[in-house]
Amino acid sequence: MTWLRSPRRRIVIGVLLVLAAVGGWVTYDRFFREEPAPYFASDEDHFLFGSVGTEAEQGVPYWIWLVLPRIFPEYLPGPGGYASIGILSRDGHEMPIGLSKVTVGFPRVGINCAMCHTASVRARPDDIPTIYPAAASHQTGEQEYLRFLIACASDPRFTADTILGEIAKNTRLSFVDRLQYRLIIPGTRRGILRLKDADSWMLTRPDWGRGRIDPFNPVKFTTSRQPIDGTTGTSDMLPLWNPQRREGTAYHWDGLSTALREVVQSSAIGDGATTKWVDRDYAKWNSTDPKAMSSLRRVQNYIGGLKAPKYPFPIDATLAAAGALTYKSRCAGCHEIGGARTGSVIPVDEVGTDRRRLDMWTASAATAYNAYGDGHDWKFSHFRKTAGYTAVPLDGIWLTAPYLHNGSVPTLTDLLEPPAARPKKFWRGFDLYDPARVGFVVNGPDAERVGTPLDVALPGNSNAGHAYGTELTPEQKRGLLEYLKTL
Repeated sequence: MTWLRSPRRRIVIGVLLVLAAVGGWVTYDRFFREEPAPYFASDEDHFLFGSVGTEAEQGVPYWIWLVLPRIFPEYLPGPGGYASIGILSRDGHEMPIGLSKVTVGFPRVGINCAMCHTASVRARPDDIPTIYPAAASHQTGEQEYLRFLIACASDPRFTADTILGEIAKNTRLSFVDRLQYRLIIPGTRRGILRLKDADSWMLTRPDWGRGRIDPFNPVKFTTSRQPIDGTTGTSDMLPLWNPQRREGTAYHWDGLSTALREVVQSSAIGDGATTKWVDRDYAKWNSTDPKAMSSLRRVQNYIGGLKAPKYPFPIDATLAAAGALTYKSRCAGCHEIGGARTGSVIPVDEVGTDRRRLDMWTASAATAYNAYGDGHDWKFSHFRKTAGYTAVPLDGIWLTAPYLHNGSVPTLTDLLEPPAARPKKFWRGFDLYDPARVGFVVNGPDAERVGTPLDVALPGNSNAGHAYGTELTPEQKRGLLEYLKTL
């Protein structure tokens, strides 16, 4: 206390405290202050471009994200930047579909639901693609996106000088911004390389390929802190049409949850949303003001009653009417709302499809995930372990190719053939539609150039099982296929 009696020392201490306060405020403002996410008046635009809370922890600084394809084009499968890995765009929007932009200290890019749940379709090669929100993203390479970021961060050219030089071709950053990015760039590189280490388990599994993802092994190994095992959980993307009508039944391919709210919130957490963000978002869950409403509640409201898109090509009404009879007698019990088994879990021994996705999700993982939200108002309680795969409604089935839970059968025509007669290898990700076979074009130079190969001999890729309908006569199959186009 005697030391503090000196006026000069008190002045020095006061100056240091002011400098510390200013430094703290600048640090908070420049690196951590979170601005409100952009508001989209359209629920569809909110789904396609809105934030689900992934930017703070998993977001890539916007200016870095923007220039990476120009600096490192060799790590992409072809020209076109992020579009070369199947990421879609819509005119009039700055960001591609499935990617949000939010300022947390500085603008950051995160992923949202539409990354996995929006499809592109063309009837002819020279057509402009038609975009279908909430459809399964058969064309998107989510693992390719992750691996592109990792490859960039692993390259010695990922430096402040290189990246700032490329950013300068787009915008003139202020002196302070340039100083800030000299800290952000090496920090981003370290963060992506940590992600590389955390996801190294992927190297021992077959590639996901276009339109597929292992959605729950990352949850097991990180969020639920389960030991890394040898399981393969690769599965096809799911459409999100009208899930509210299934409330209380089985969601996800293996029915591992029965609560739609928990499915929506856990999906955001799986994509990188923090518990802090989910706490804030859930506090607004019951708001009816669109500008103040929970972001995830708005997503749930949008998809909750969303109808599947109508088949866009001609349908033979006479043939479809005959096929309706076959559908009612052979398929409706498992695949029509109100059917005896629709929305329930069919034992894997009965359906006979590849069981690796089922075996990936364990009872201990379900218990750990239910405990993940302990102490939070949105706590999970409906995750579980099942013994089979969900019998899902078939609305919009024309747009959900390739088929089965792992996307191992390219078209509905192939699905009605015995497993031994189904294609053993094909290319996924090409958006040219094949109305005759009811699915996408999966062979030929263009499909091979755009897509990624699926080999049914690899672990998790088996096209066995679901032999229902394979014994029908050719005429019955033609009628059934025509009717399925109407759903």
